[in-house]
Amino acid sequence: MTLQEIRTLQAYGAWATRRIFDAVGALPDEAYKRDLKSSHGGIHSTLVHLVGAERIWLERWKGGALSPFLKAEEIPSLAELQAIWEKNRAAIEEWLATLSDETLRGTFTMKTLKGEAFTHVYWQAFQHLANHSTYHRGQVVTMLRQLGVKPPGTDLIVYYRETAGSGPLR
Repeated sequence: MTLQEIRTLQAYGAWATRRIFDAVGALPDEAYKRDLKSSHGGIHSTLVHLVGAERIWLERWKGGALSPFLKAEEIPSLAELQAIWEKNRAAIEEWLATLSDETLRGTFTMKTLKGEAFTHVYWQAFQHLANHSTYHRGQVVTMLRQLGVKPPGTDLIVYYRETAGSGPLR
């Protein structure tokens, strides 16, 4: 996998997450925070998990100390969560700008929040994060449907169609 392909995955993920934020922003706060019995509860807690995972993976890649995982009850609003996500997104893109194709093929050793150590190839870890975020956006799409809301399209092919000629991959 090349750095250009990783940048494309990052751009796609940002596009799709913004679409989800826009969709859930139209919900009443009660519906946004309602426990819908999904793997992380409801929409708010699922999005907090998604944003928290992105932050933790960036910290792992950079080799720094890990922040505590985000908790839904500590982030009172969608606006606050979006601000955290935007900061994370910018930091990931900034970090990607320092890499090369060769770096992506290299490895890093990280610890889980339980303290288990693993060594991963950078590009594989980034693919994992892109997949992880897609999975949880899909859960939010299902929860929006449960609430009677038509969800936005977030498929990769929709991103390609909408950004043809203007996205990172040409």
